[in-house]
This record gives sequence, C-alpha cells and structure tokens, in this order.
Amino acid sequence: MTDATTAQRERDRQTLLATWADRPGLMGWLTTVDHKRIGRRYVVTALVFFVLAGIMAMLMRIQLSRPENHFLGPDRYNQLFSMHGSVMMFLFAVPVMEAVAVYMVPLMVGARNISFPRLNAFSYWIYLFGGIMIFLAFLADVGPEAGWSGYVPLSGPDFSPGKRTDFWAQMITFTEVAALCIAVELVATILSMRAPGMTLRRIPLFVWSMLVTSLMVIFAMPAVMVGSTFLITDRLVGTQFYNASEGGDALLWQHLFWFFGHPEVYIIFMPALGMISSIVETFSRRPIFGYTAMVLALFATGFLAFGLWVHHMFATGLPPLGNSFYTAASMMIAIPSGVQIFCWIATLWTGKPIITVPLLFVLGFFALFVLGGMTGVMVAAVPLDLQVHDTYFVVAHFHYVLIGGAVFPLMGALYYWFPKFTGRMLSERLGRWQFWLFFIGFNVTFFPMHILGLMGMPRRVYTYPAGLGWDLPNLIASIGSWIIAASVLLFAINVVLALRSREPAGDNPWGAPDLAWATTSPPPPYNFEETPAVRSREPLWPLDADLAVMTGLSKTRREALLTSSTDALPATRWALPDPGIWPLLSALALTLLFVWSIFSPWGVVWGAIPVAIALTAWFWPKRSQPSMGGAQ
Repeated sequence: MTDATTAQRERDRQTLLATWADRPGLMGWLTTVDHKRIGRRYVVTALVFFVLAGIMAMLMRIQLSRPENHFLGPDRYNQLFSMHGSVMMFLFAVPVMEAVAVYMVPLMVGARNISFPRLNAFSYWIYLFGGIMIFLAFLADVGPEAGWSGYVPLSGPDFSPGKRTDFWAQMITFTEVAALCIAVELVATILSMRAPGMTLRRIPLFVWSMLVTSLMVIFAMPAVMVGSTFLITDRLVGTQFYNASEGGDALLWQHLFWFFGHPEVYIIFMPALGMISSIVETFSRRPIFGYTAMVLALFATGFLAFGLWVHHMFATGLPPLGNSFYTAASMMIAIPSGVQIFCWIATLWTGKPIITVPLLFVLGFFALFVLGGMTGVMVAAVPLDLQVHDTYFVVAHFHYVLIGGAVFPLMGALYYWFPKFTGRMLSERLGRWQFWLFFIGFNVTFFPMHILGLMGMPRRVYTYPAGLGWDLPNLIASIGSWIIAASVLLFAINVVLALRSREPAGDNPWGAPDLAWATTSPPPPYNFEETPAVRSREPLWPLDADLAVMTGLSKTRREALLTSSTDALPATRWALPDPGIWPLLSALALTLLFVWSIFSPWGVVWGAIPVAIALTAWFWPKRSQPSMGGAQ
C-alpha cells in the first residue's frame, strides 16, 4: 500500500467518524442511535436486573433454609417470589438476548447500523423506565404478589386489592412494547441489510436464531399484552373478562398468558442455540456440521413452540383428546432440539476443539439442558404432570431449562464476544473458576428441588413445618445459592479487571469466521469502512485471506446498503436518521400515560396528548436527500 493510499484511507476514516459519531457529552449519551452503544446499555441494564433478582432469590433461600423460619413474613415473601420471577422473565432473560442481538446482528450481516435506529433507542428507554417503575413500586410496598404468571382470580380485584397487580400488568406492557420494537428491527435488518453475497445459505446460525426468535416475539407478545390489558380494565373500569360470575372466564387468562408464556421459554432459549453454534464453530476450527439441518431445526422448534401452551393447563380439566394432542406436541419438540445437540457434538468430534471458557460453558449446557429436557418430557405426560403440578419438581425443571439452557450459553457468549464489546479480554483463569463455581452451585441449588417436589413440597410457600423430610434438601439448596452468588461476584471482578487492563485484545483474538470480526474490536461508529462482500459461509476463513468489499456508500451522510431478501443482491442505498432526542421524550411521554392509567382511566385520555405531541415531532417531515441511489 502506497503512502498516498494510506493517507487517503485515513482521510476517509476521519470523514466517516465525523459523519457517524455521536455528539460529545451528556446530550450525545441521551440522543445516540448507535446500535452498539444501545446494545451495551441493554446488556448492562439487564445484568443489573439479573443481580437484583438474584438477591431476591437468596433472600427466599435464607427464609427456606430451615423450617418455621421468620426471616421473612408471608406478604413480603409473596412480593419477593413474584418480583423474582417477573424480573427474571421480563426484565432479564428476553431483553438480554435481544440486547446481544442488537449489538451483534448488524455486525454479523455486515451492516453499518440496525434498520430503525431511533426505534431501537426508544425501545431501550421504554424498557428502562418500565424496570425502574416496578422496582420503585416494590420499594414502596406495592410490588406484585400473584406470581410471575399473575393467574386470575388471584390477580383480580377481589384477591389483590390496591395497586400491586396494576403496576405488574403495566410492567408487562412496558417490556412487551420494547421487545416488539427490537423484533421488528431485527427482522428488517436480517432480511434487507445483509452484505452482498450473504445468501440464505450463508447466514450465520446466530442470525438465523434471532430471525426465528424475532418472528416468535411478533406473534406471541401481543397475546400477553391483550391479556394484561383485559386484566387492567377488569380492575380499573369494571369489565368482566375474567369474572366467571358475570360471564367472564378465568381460563381465558391462562390461554392468553401461556400462548405467550410457552413460546417465551423458546424466545429465551433460541438465541442461546445460535450463541452455541457460533462458539462451537470457532473453537472446533471447522464449519458447523449439518448447517441445513440446524436451520430447519430452529424453524421447527419455533413452530412447535406455539403448539405446547396447553401443557401448562393439564390440571384445569381439559378434554382428554386435547391433553393427548398437547402431550404429543410436547414430546415432538425434543426432536429438533436433539438434532442440534447431535450436530454440535459431531462438529466437536470431527474438529480440533480448543477448551476455552466460552466452550466450557457450552459443555456445561450440554449436561444441564439434557437433564432439564428429560424432566420436560416427564411433565409433558399428563399422569406425572398431575402428580408434580405446582411442586418444587416444576421449579427444578424450569431452572434447569432456563438457566442451564440459556444462562450458561449466555455466559459463554459474554466471554466470547467481550473482546468485540470492549476491546479487552476477560481472564481465562478467573473464567474457569467462575464456570466451576456456577456449575457446582447450580446443581447444588436446583437438583435437590427435584427431590423436594417428588416428596410433595409445593412451590410458593413461605415456610414449612419440621419433620416432613424437607429440611435437609432445602438447606443444601440454600447453600448452593451462595455458591452461585460467589460465581457471579467473580464474573463482576473479572469484568472490572479486564476493563482496567490496557492490553488490547486484537481485532479477532479467537480466529472466528464471521463478519463481526472483520472490523476493529471494539468497532468504530460506522462499523465498516466499506461494505464487505461475502463469498462463503465462513468469510474470514482462511484467516489470511483478503475480504472483498463493495464501495459506493456516501461517507458524508449516514447511508446503509439494502439488499434482496434471498440472494442479498444490492438493491439501493438507504439514508439512516441522525441522533435525536425524540425517542427519549416519546418514551417519557408513554411512561407518563402508562403510570397515570394505573390510577385513573382518564390517564389514557390525557396522557395520550404528550404522546401524540412527541410522536408528531419525531416523525415530522424533514428536508433531506432522497434515499434511492445505486451502489457500486
């Protein structure tokens, strides 16, 4: 490369930086539309909620560590287990998976930003405000008390007076609005902003998993939003959707909730499958075995997930034929999951695996998820489900599936992508300690719950009498929770030490094959100087090969390249918006409406005025250059 070429490239970088960089200071922090900054905020916020929910779990385990304990009263315990489940499901598990995708998907498909950057910023603010609202309510002693599933009539006006359930129901609305915004952005990004040459057969498996997840969010989330809205109107304006004595039906809530709730388990689990594929491929040093089968298995899992919701309702007295159908569907979903596990094992078996911390978490996932899946098949059988319904056996199964099946891969992914997020490496030694503490602590905590469930201990009880044989398993489970806490603390220390380190990680420290590693670590605001062009499924392998690029995008305005959905052929250039304050102000206005409506139905009417003003200002037409144009 000549000196003139080097100088020109440096001028181009400075021009791109001036075009894509945020404003300095607080205003830049508030107005950013950079998917990387928003993705990092999402991850950090979700991890904070994870820690808070974990502290609540430890308080519950202290209470249950011995019989007839008075560490917590029944009312505070009800609020704690309701908050723990709600925060884990609505404020941590789904948001953190989408957060990682917000950061990684545009990089993995070779785009300069996510498809709707301002909508992305709006989704974060509305998610943050919803989380703050429910925690302020909890601190004011008006936290939820009817569990994370909010069954009626327990959550109805007769059994849950006051505003506790109203805050919970509005928190659902906050988080689902945020999740739907991200789902739409990801679908549009994946289908229309892939790098030239990235045909459907060359899409990374993590991106496939997020496409399926996002479609599931779009189909599943409206059901729970409708359900929670019905619940609020029952409580605030006297509708009778769930009041059987007035012609309503309590089972309607269960149908609406579980039509969302069971797919939600897979909405959490599917991104983890994509993370595992990325980690296994990189550290096996070979392309993933059975790529096409893996993609088909993802779609099969996503489709079958919508046919299982009734298996949460076997105890409600449904017709036997219906029970048989949902039992069969529940067992069928083990097939695509098994296909993926066999493909990962084949990839490792035929590759040259390097046992690093990310791969350790994947291996831990194999053991835990298989156990959780086996108990899932057990509770899919009606006779056994009726025996263990609402016992600690279900609690154990649920945590093996969600922590073993999703949090372990997530931890592996955080180690794997930490250099991309920050430009620094986490310590391998501390990471191995953290893995073993987490793996041992998890099993010490949750395996005894299987035994407790089989012995008949119901869940959601704040204490129990001595002499039932429940004392020792509960004490062991409580000790395990402290081991998990030590593991999380070690991870936090590892992160702090890595961020304080001055040694850069390098652009591609793992030798990974996807486009995310084709730019610097961390990436610049514009992601890529020129749009990469893809010629294979692993565009960076072999590592010393040159990556082809496509020129033609402006360097003086925010432009992205749109490509066709199937063959990723260049179609047009698209002008992306600049940073703006209106996503934040719109989120504040919508928060005012949601919170006001908790106290008065007129809050919906009067609260709509600032929402309309903010949205009008946001979408007010502006003079700008047309988006259409050719690329070279």
